[in-house]
Amino acid sequence: MDDKNLMQNILLLEKGVCDLYMHGSIESSTQNVHQAFKTALNESLSMQDTLYTEMSAKGWYPVEQAEQSKIENLKQKFSSAQS
Repeated sequence: MDDKNLMQNILLLEKGVCDLYMHGSIESSTQNVHQAFKTALNESLSMQDTLYTEMSAKGWYPVEQAEQSKIENLKQKFSSAQS
C-alpha cells in the first residue's frame, strides 16, 4: 500500500468517526454526554481538515472549480424551495 492509498483510507476512517460523533452528539441525553461528543467531533473535524490539507498539497485530493452558472442554479433552486 502506498502513501496515497494509506492517506485515503485514514481520511475515510476519520470521516466515519466524525459521522459517529455527530450522531452521538445529536442523540445524547445529557449535557455532559453531549459536550463530550461535541468536543470529540470538533477534534476529529480538525484532524480531517489536516488530512485533507496534506492530501491536497500533494495533489492527491483534486478539487474542481464549480461553474458560476451551476452555483446560480442551485441558489435559485433552494431559494424557491424555502418559499
